[in-house]
Amino acid sequence: MTPQELSSEKDRFSTSFISLEEDFYTDLTLETYLDAISHNESVTPVVDSREETSAKHRGRALKNAVKKLTVMEFKGKEYVEEYVRCQYRAYCSPNTIRNSQQSLEAFLVYVQGTGRRDLEEIQRQDIEGFVEHQQDRGMKLSTVKTRLAIVKAFLRFMREKGLIGEEVFPWKLKIKLPDTLPRAMDPEHVDRLLAAPGSERDRAMIMLLLRTGMRIGELLNTRMADVSMTEQKITIYEAQKNHRGRVVYFFNDAKAALEKWLGKRDKRQEVLFYGPGGKILSYPAARMMFVKYIDRAGLSDKGYTLHSLRHTYATDLLNAGMPLEVLEKLMGHMSLDVTRRYARLKDKTKETEYFKAMAIIERGQKDGYEPCDRELQALLEETQLLPSHDQKLHEHP
Repeated sequence: MTPQELSSEKDRFSTSFISLEEDFYTDLTLETYLDAISHNESVTPVVDSREETSAKHRGRALKNAVKKLTVMEFKGKEYVEEYVRCQYRAYCSPNTIRNSQQSLEAFLVYVQGTGRRDLEEIQRQDIEGFVEHQQDRGMKLSTVKTRLAIVKAFLRFMREKGLIGEEVFPWKLKIKLPDTLPRAMDPEHVDRLLAAPGSERDRAMIMLLLRTGMRIGELLNTRMADVSMTEQKITIYEAQKNHRGRVVYFFNDAKAALEKWLGKRDKRQEVLFYGPGGKILSYPAARMMFVKYIDRAGLSDKGYTLHSLRHTYATDLLNAGMPLEVLEKLMGHMSLDVTRRYARLKDKTKETEYFKAMAIIERGQKDGYEPCDRELQALLEETQLLPSHDQKLHEHP
């Protein structure tokens, strides 16, 4: 560094830091500063590319949410904007910010349609009416439940700020979802799907979804640095749905499909799977890819989705004897109760016992014994039940 450059850096150091609190930069002296720049060392913190990308997505989601709220004409919408900004500061995901804006915008539109002009005027019946309105529109019950949860969280935010009273909050308003079973693919249909023609990229995506149980959003965000071919595993640092990190593994057939794709992919790309021009694949693009595969396999009428591959993964592992506790970790579930749904889907013990019992009924015997006398069986049952009601038994003739 020349004397002129050194003098210039001294002046820049003085003007840059002289106004700051003295104890904040006790470790940053003129000597250490000059030593750093003389060795071409950066004095700015290193930003992780993954965190930088996440911050951009979150920032974009917040910007879009605020933009859509700006065009609304409703007194109190500024509280919605403040709420989504709080979510942004709390490091909520872009999906959370987006869903909050969409749900609360729908709520404001409904409340405005009831004749109210101010968010502080809402009553409990407005929340109840909003839920009925969403159901009348034919929305999925799970979507209505999600929107109700978002409205409740926002009303709690309003209540804490003293903008609405305790009587407005819908404490007892809940939506119970049907206890449905996961939709897994039949083994024969899986074989037909894997036999369908397609590109190396698309086949690798389907094989990984089927062998890792990853959510499609997790796979689309996977980077090459997250994949270990030697250990046959993928590290998910933060799941999209619940923000829980986990490690998943893939078997030999998925490894073979992935190796074929790695031999053709552009090594300059950071993400594992990408679209034309190196752009990150979107969910609609991945869905259309799967639909084409389903069409080629002749399974268009079966109602399978990308998520069916995840359900198939869990069902197959349970049928192979994997403990529920282990599957829970691999799936990234928050509760073991969620994982237990797959046990009901393919309960081989229950299935075996049913057909065994039906075979006995068909033969008219029970494990080698003669069928019991039905009149005697009825009498025994009556003998056991009536004393509990203080009734006397009549003598059997």
